[in-house]
Amino acid sequence: MTEQMTFRHSVPVQLRFNDLDPLGHVNNSVYFTFYDLGKVKYFAAVRPQMMELREIDLVIANVNANFLLPIYLHEEIEVQTTTLSIGNKSVKLLQRIVGVKNGEVKAVCETILVGFDFKSGTTKVISDEWRKAIEAYEGRSF
Repeated sequence: MTEQMTFRHSVPVQLRFNDLDPLGHVNNSVYFTFYDLGKVKYFAAVRPQMMELREIDLVIANVNANFLLPIYLHEEIEVQTTTLSIGNKSVKLLQRIVGVKNGEVKAVCETILVGFDFKSGTTKVISDEWRKAIEAYEGRSF
């Protein structure tokens, strides 16, 4: 599925020694920090006028990750991010971690985020502003 998708956004990830586990590859828990970096940078690209992180009025409701190939310390990798769908109260992202030099897909992650009102502590509808910004960035309607 990810081979057919167009990923308009990518961010390089610098690997650190402390990302590794005793087997010499990146620990599975670290992948989620890579995905978080990708999400933050993606949303900053989608809505560059946002000045504060808290303006991303979305929270994670579900994450589904598949680990396909190990990542080792000296590999160059990037996180690619795209939007799969936008519902009434949710946005589904697709991300993958890819080797820069060979294009190997190392891992794939689908994340469902829901619109959230931090004052009331309840879910909310995805704003037209978000929807239009994502559609403009991705170059397609949802």
